[in-house]
Amino acid sequence: MTPMLAVLLAIAAVAAPLGAAARWLHVMPRARLVLLALAPAAATFALLVVPEAVWVVAAIDGLLLAAALADAATLPRKRQLSVERSALRIASLRKPHTVVLTVLNHGRRAFQAELRDGVPHELAPEPDEFTLGLAPRSRSTLHYVLRPRRRGAFTIDRAHLRVRSRWGLWQRILSYPVETRLSIYPDIKQLSQYALLARTNRLSLMGVRRTRRVGHDHDFERLRDYTRDDNYKHLDWRATARRRKLTVRDFQTSQSQRIVFMLDCGRMMTNEAEGISLFDHALNATLLLSYVALRQGDQAGMITFSDAVHSYIPPRGGMQQMNRLLHASFDRFPELVESRYDQAFRYLASHCRQRALVVLVTNVIDEVNANQVEQYLGNLVGRHLPLGVLLRDRRLFDAVEVEHPAGDALWRAAAAADILTWRHQVLTDLHGKGVLSLDVFPESMTAPLVNRYLEIKARHLL
Repeated sequence: MTPMLAVLLAIAAVAAPLGAAARWLHVMPRARLVLLALAPAAATFALLVVPEAVWVVAAIDGLLLAAALADAATLPRKRQLSVERSALRIASLRKPHTVVLTVLNHGRRAFQAELRDGVPHELAPEPDEFTLGLAPRSRSTLHYVLRPRRRGAFTIDRAHLRVRSRWGLWQRILSYPVETRLSIYPDIKQLSQYALLARTNRLSLMGVRRTRRVGHDHDFERLRDYTRDDNYKHLDWRATARRRKLTVRDFQTSQSQRIVFMLDCGRMMTNEAEGISLFDHALNATLLLSYVALRQGDQAGMITFSDAVHSYIPPRGGMQQMNRLLHASFDRFPELVESRYDQAFRYLASHCRQRALVVLVTNVIDEVNANQVEQYLGNLVGRHLPLGVLLRDRRLFDAVEVEHPAGDALWRAAAAADILTWRHQVLTDLHGKGVLSLDVFPESMTAPLVNRYLEIKARHLL
């Protein structure tokens, strides 16, 4: 056996069990150790020229191995560190949600570490990794923000620490089971924004208009500050004298009316606008309108459907109904299937017999679906008050707004104009059958939908 072969066999005999142990303990060499190992590797090839230097090479290998083992012994054990996580269990889609991580060093030695939380990529953490120094017997608190890109129920089950040895030759990955459950709801923060603006009479900032009531309602609702559009007959002089500020009385419209949303979860709602699906935009708008209706004393319900009816929340009053609507819809997603309007409207007819405002939110891009929407909404006239909300495709409008189109842009503009003309005819046919309609862009549908509801209430159409 040659001296070089003997050295290589000795190195393999030592490295093999060490490699297996390192893999089991999640220990890995760092770049510094790899660079140091190049020196004995180069010296080993020198044995081809000077075979007598085998003991020098063996000594170099032994010194490096001893240094590596000594440094590996300084890696922290799992029980020397711990990780805790704190976060609210409910977050809103695309809204910042703060998570707090606490790393505790129970040992007597400082460590350099990198921390990465086991967050699903749909939650989009910012930042996704931290570098920190852990002093002896210390507690480090870190904050990061989630911006969820998808609704649903998620579990963050682990946090991962990568720690270094004292000389920086080794690194170890430690995984700590820290379970946190998150429910990503639709944009519920807009509900608190609406409530705040309503209390301060600034709903116009959300695009919600004040609607002039037809006729008079005589049920007193509240006192509020006078504005220039108010009828002076509604001034409350006693409250004005007491507050030393012009104050008017608000009267509420007829209450305990019903509104039922029918949300299409089929393939037409899988398209995206501003990064989220059309269904998400529709859900955000309908939840805010449900909140408005419940605050007005009305009842709100919801049907979600695609090729079958997925969920039905009967119309009820009270703010507890908001929780029912949220829990029934936060983990519902659009599917690549054809929507069955016939099943959805038959289900509505059998489960909702009292007169209600029926709001169908869908996306119509072909004659088959348009004919079904027109037929089934038209059949509701008389028994219910139907409102069809048709979502626009902004790309069609952008194509026809190009000035002096030429080449491919000209053909796109012509095709888009033909589709928009057909779409206008669909809306005209709905109106001719007595169906209310709303043609809106999905990303800006909330305010027009609320305004249409307030207009229906003010005109006593329901």
